[in-house]
Amino acid sequence: MYAVIVGGGKAGANVARALLRMGHEVSIVEHRPTRFATLEAEFEHMARYGDGTELFVLEAAGTARADVCIAVTGDDEDNIIIGQLSRDHFGVANVVARVNDPRNQEHFDLLGIAPTVCATESILALIEHEVPQHSLVHLFSLRRENLDILEIGVVEGSRADGATVGELSIPDGSLVISVLRNRVGRVAHPDTLLAAGDQVVAIAEPGRESDLMEIFAGD
Repeated sequence: MYAVIVGGGKAGANVARALLRMGHEVSIVEHRPTRFATLEAEFEHMARYGDGTELFVLEAAGTARADVCIAVTGDDEDNIIIGQLSRDHFGVANVVARVNDPRNQEHFDLLGIAPTVCATESILALIEHEVPQHSLVHLFSLRRENLDILEIGVVEGSRADGATVGELSIPDGSLVISVLRNRVGRVAHPDTLLAAGDQVVAIAEPGRESDLMEIFAGD
């Protein structure tokens, strides 16, 4: 696999190292002279100097033959442009983009730049998982597949409390995949018995949250 990585910060450099260890070919693009010098000392000919939003820079990096382009600069607008150029101009089938500000996620979605990675959203999801303040937590969104992975607490007195997974009328477009009890997870089966305090992990189409909340958290 050949990967073009645009953005030579810590994230980009670490991804490049990991891909090289896996036996893949990489090219890493960086426009900051000092940072580029550091990358060049480590990656030698695989480091490319220039602005990754420029066509000629991406062309020199071999984007036309890339299997994947990874846009991980510190600027969301640049990452969107890089993703669009890689996909639409060079025909790269797989584009991965970093979202620095979660408020910009809708712009990536609108332009079809996916999948995306947002460290802020991931950290917040982990915090909500470890220190839940609400009955429902969005753990992860598979935007290209139009699916969400949710964690829902089983509330005492709800329909789920004391019932098995198979006894519940799980709404269409959703599926219970695991149950966490005392911080230990297990794959959910129809005969898995639920109890108040359990955390249920479900995969669902967007918009199914209220239906699932009614089952597991009640009113």
